[in-house]
Amino acid sequence: MVSGNGSGFNESPNHFMVLDAIARGMKKVNSIAKVTKLSKDEVELIVNDLRSQRLITLEVKRGFFGNKKIEAFITETGTRILNSKKEELSYKSQKLQQLYETGDRTQMQSYMNDNRSWIPMMLFSGLINMMMFASMMSFMGMAMNPAESAQTEGQVDQSGAAAAAEESAGAGAEDSGAAGDTGGFSDIGGGMDTGGFDSF
Repeated sequence: MVSGNGSGFNESPNHFMVLDAIARGMKKVNSIAKVTKLSKDEVELIVNDLRSQRLITLEVKRGFFGNKKIEAFITETGTRILNSKKEELSYKSQKLQQLYETGDRTQMQSYMNDNRSWIPMMLFSGLINMMMFASMMSFMGMAMNPAESAQTEGQVDQSGAAAAAEESAGAGAEDSGAAGDTGGFSDIGGGMDTGGFDSF
């Protein structure tokens, strides 16, 4: 857990993910938990840590029916620390991409292992593209850990593709290819062998 002097905070990717979510306008624990893919309990603990370190403020507001709503807001200090960490992680993601482009698997794997705990934060903040990251992992023959996997899925939710994904989810059977015109390539070839696995 994070120590009171703040030194542990700088080494906690989950704290920075929560801080980044608050900086983006997420005010409630439930919405922060949803976008960060962290448990509600963990987010509550982190929010309390961030408040005690004066990186965020909490405001109690009354809801429509008189119930309390607690909203989180980032402070100026929180913004400075977050931007500094994002700058550092941006450099690391650029270095990782350079290693990938040079094809040096050994150096890349070593660098990735040294910075592995920060990959979910890089993905969450958009400092590393999920497609690039998936390609890197494949190149190295490594599997994603659950936190990385959750963030690669989460990146789609935060992009412009979110609305399209929600619309297509409503289409259900039409998009699954179960019935009707899928709009894909299944109609091409008119029964000719297209080279799939079943063509042996």
